[in-house]
Amino acid sequence: MELELRGITKRFPGVVANDHVDLTIRPGEILGLLGENGAGKSTLMNILYGLYSADEGEILIDGEPRSFTSPSDAVAAGIGMVHQHFMLVPVFTVAENVILGVEPTGALDRLDMATARRQVLDISHQYGLELDPDALIEDLPVGIQQRVEIIKVLFRNADFVIFDEPTAVLTPQEIEGFFGILRSLRSDGKGIVFITHKLGEVLEVADRINVLRRGVVVGEVDPGEADQAELAQMMVGRPVDLVVDKDPAAPGRPVLQVEHLVAADATKVVVNDVSFEVRAGEIVAVAGVQGNGQTELVEALTGLRRAVGGRILLDGVDVTAAHPRQLHQAGVAHIPEDRERSGLVSDFTVAENMVLDSYYEPAYSRRGVMDWEAVHEHAEQLVEAYDIRIPGVDTTTSSLSGGTKQKVIVAREFREAPKLVIASQPTRGIDVGSIENIHERIVAQRDAGVAVLIVSTELDEVMALADRILVMFRGAIVGEFDAATATTGEIGLYMAGATDDGAIDYGATDDGAMGSGTMDSGAMDSGAMDSGAPAGDTAGGGGPGATVEGSS
Repeated sequence: MELELRGITKRFPGVVANDHVDLTIRPGEILGLLGENGAGKSTLMNILYGLYSADEGEILIDGEPRSFTSPSDAVAAGIGMVHQHFMLVPVFTVAENVILGVEPTGALDRLDMATARRQVLDISHQYGLELDPDALIEDLPVGIQQRVEIIKVLFRNADFVIFDEPTAVLTPQEIEGFFGILRSLRSDGKGIVFITHKLGEVLEVADRINVLRRGVVVGEVDPGEADQAELAQMMVGRPVDLVVDKDPAAPGRPVLQVEHLVAADATKVVVNDVSFEVRAGEIVAVAGVQGNGQTELVEALTGLRRAVGGRILLDGVDVTAAHPRQLHQAGVAHIPEDRERSGLVSDFTVAENMVLDSYYEPAYSRRGVMDWEAVHEHAEQLVEAYDIRIPGVDTTTSSLSGGTKQKVIVAREFREAPKLVIASQPTRGIDVGSIENIHERIVAQRDAGVAVLIVSTELDEVMALADRILVMFRGAIVGEFDAATATTGEIGLYMAGATDDGAIDYGATDDGAMGSGTMDSGAMDSGAMDSGAPAGDTAGGGGPGATVEGSS
């Protein structure tokens, strides 16, 4: 059975997402699908899975045209999709999640859970996806939750399985286990589509690689005859330097000192007794699977979340209770993890976004009246200096690509020499060319004597940029490494909660609940709180090879 897409074209207002794309997915084969942000990968797979309808072209299975108007049509045709963001019900068991919507029934149409459990176990044994069908999803680490999503697809008899950025939520050790699962599926005759932005991973596991650029297939590559530089050039259309060129750090005075910091949400601790420092002229990176307190740590350091314990010092001055504007004026530059929600105002122009943090300063306004000529001149200077390719500074940021938006933020934050740069997920969702540019800018700040703190779920990025690496797990710093001697395997173990004896701690609390972490009623008086897992889904991780962030 062969799955073929012929001449697939999909248009959205102002853009052609897919332009007469031909793609063949064969049984017993792993097809790697590469492309930078906006290349059309996810749009193409959403058409195949029935989430979108193509404007032109056709889908064929064994030469017969098929029409999918919904995911249920695709599932009935033997096509399954494991999404980057899992679609699981946390309070349901593994078995209940797997059978949801296709529940087996027995006499009098009653739910037959015994059959469901047996079928789940059979599939898990067949493909090496060992798990407990009675375990609650909310109690499982993210790597096991991904296995549940795979079993859901196989339970529905999928012959072709699409994986959209499947390693983004895994540690290096979990990635190796996942590759074993992919190979097992291939051996059983499944046709696999592996969408990723990690070049080393696709070279390691794929049998064929197709590269999309601007909605067009620009080439097919044999992984045995290609390298990362070649793939990156195909994706971008020009040679790209995948390695950050930097000299050893020469750390100076402590600029940021964090002492026993505690932060909480409404019910639990999310940053638990965290202490570290960042010195002038060094890059310190915080690694970890998303959802282990990194977001809340950055919020506390940038004045967006009030700490409930500990201190934050900037050049020896206590700024624990400082507001974002006060920190900006004190020399803190902040690249937020979500540029759309926290970094830019989409309906504002590039010029307006360039002064979001300084519009009130005398250079740009007097007595409440904006000096737009000065704002435009300032923006034009930054656009030229940071090679931001736009029609003009009056362009609204909503029309820009992810990489260009991020360059606008970087230009704004680096416009005046800061004391401290806090960059959270600095290259998330952007193309390889923009990643190269932003990495170079960050290293240049370090070399100019600025203290740099990076928080990233991309282990490749951490290893490339950092001088020292901290690992965060369940709200605490659980390890510190010299980047020159650290290995991804070692850091990956700590990201998964490895103890000194190598065991993995999934965070069981005294009452048996996983990471319940409820707040101690007396904690607020002393500034100490019971530990607990931070809220939120996990995403991120790392793996071999250069990183090209983004999905189309």
